[in-house]
Amino acid sequence: MPDIVASGSPATDFSVSLLGEFVRLGVRDVVLSPGARSQALALVCAELERIGLIRLHVRLDERGAGFLALGLAVESGRPALVVCTSGTAVANLHPAVLEANHSGVPMILLTADRPSELRGIRSNQTTLQPGLFGVATRLCVDAPAPEGAAAEPGDAILLARQATDAATGATTLDPGPVQLNLAFREPLSAPVTLTPEAISGPAGLAESAAVPAAVPVAPVVAAAGTAPVFLVTGGPRTVVIAGTGAGPEAEEFARAGGWPLLAEVCSGARFGPNLVSAYRELLLASDLGGRVERVVVFGHPTLSREVPAMIQREGVETVVVAPSGAEWYNPGHRVRVFARAAAPDDAAVSAADTPEGREWLGRWVMSSRHLLAAGAARESIPISDRGITREELAAMRAPVTRPMLVDAVWRASWPHDRLVFGASRLVRVADRRVPGKKISVHSNRGLAGIDGTVATAVGIALASQTGPTPQSTGVTRLVVGDLTLLHDVGSLLLTPGEALPRLQIIVGNDGGGTIFDGLEVAASARAEAINRVLFTPQRADLANLAAAYGWSYGQVATRSDLERALTAPHAGPSILEVPLVR
Repeated sequence: MPDIVASGSPATDFSVSLLGEFVRLGVRDVVLSPGARSQALALVCAELERIGLIRLHVRLDERGAGFLALGLAVESGRPALVVCTSGTAVANLHPAVLEANHSGVPMILLTADRPSELRGIRSNQTTLQPGLFGVATRLCVDAPAPEGAAAEPGDAILLARQATDAATGATTLDPGPVQLNLAFREPLSAPVTLTPEAISGPAGLAESAAVPAAVPVAPVVAAAGTAPVFLVTGGPRTVVIAGTGAGPEAEEFARAGGWPLLAEVCSGARFGPNLVSAYRELLLASDLGGRVERVVVFGHPTLSREVPAMIQREGVETVVVAPSGAEWYNPGHRVRVFARAAAPDDAAVSAADTPEGREWLGRWVMSSRHLLAAGAARESIPISDRGITREELAAMRAPVTRPMLVDAVWRASWPHDRLVFGASRLVRVADRRVPGKKISVHSNRGLAGIDGTVATAVGIALASQTGPTPQSTGVTRLVVGDLTLLHDVGSLLLTPGEALPRLQIIVGNDGGGTIFDGLEVAASARAEAINRVLFTPQRADLANLAAAYGWSYGQVATRSDLERALTAPHAGPSILEVPLVR
């Protein structure tokens, strides 16, 4: 990088070197929550945005900022930077850090702090920030306040490289969050003017696609020998489980081995000829689920109790495949084989074409299709040759149900769109019933919390609509319950002058958390107690809420109105309220 004239503020000079190196390493998105201690970082970010080297997203609330960075990374595959000031601002990032940790999503936190002489003396807005996130970070560095020494630009460059390698899992196969805790002394900033030539590397966003997000690493096998790919043999009656993050590799594996594919709705593998959508009901059936002898798991299954119960059953062998991550899926500590990659061996491929192999796969697939068809028939609206009958018209005007809602959203979504589910009831309804479709579906299932769901969806939408690619023309749909929306309502606040997400938030509003009605305790506890401390009743006016934040708003109550609203053109952020019966 060409020499940059000292600004008079070591904080600013250090920030130029640090952020400039992040740009050269391929970082393109920075999420910033304003504050005084982080002002040098903030002003350098503003310069980098002005000269076209980064996309800057300014957010008032740090919790939403963290989840926005999560969504940006989920869609783009690159870590986003999160910049914040000191004190409680840092603590507000913790929920997003935990989700990124358990989901294996890269994230780099630049947390501004007081210098050493102001720590431990009850100085304003000062707490113990290094290590605040505990074991959730892949790297935590407490960088001393820069003083203007000649070696500091090199130190900043090295720090950026270490952070990027750790966040992307370049050498560890364990991507996740990183914290750089950056102390700054006064003067906290100075005026700075940058040019693209001053930041060597890509000249602008147009070249960003050529910058790799991470260095590829050869897969290895843990506790399964020394071969880079674990070979799954033929013989045992096998099913393939695809949980969140499994991706198309799970579908390819199941198809190659001729095994049933039990794919969750957020797996990225819910498609193909071997798909078993109605897997929950079939796992409970003794003539199919009871005959399973081996399970091969991709991703992180979280949407059913039947899957972990099967894995913990006596006589069931389990292979867990995860290309990255230090924490392995292991229900009941019953898993014995953990692999970074897996493939069926030649004998397994040959066995798939035998009568026994075809019968095993066929029974699963056909049984699932029959169950889905029976459910669809109960809610279909047959149109007669003589036009719409009174009964058919009544069905079209019937109140929207949860199955009807998820079915309509699923039908309206296509490969250039993005679909995001809140981690609550509606994602489970969708998982039980929607058929196969190769579309991008996401949900925060690392810890399965409702924190930051709106912010995550905004990040996914903004990242997906960047550039002249097919997905940049699509829309992102977020399907949530009312409490999930209200829990992250602050993330509806968008910054003027920034790109608006093509995001439609579809809110199933049943007045509270009806997922708790399905818990065993609901059958024994007093109804008024359940309502008070679990259901959490609310009467928020979503129309006024949308107006306050500048979002378009609509409400639908019938099937025909719902389908019309989902297929209408979407130019910007909107909220669609769907009243549901508890």
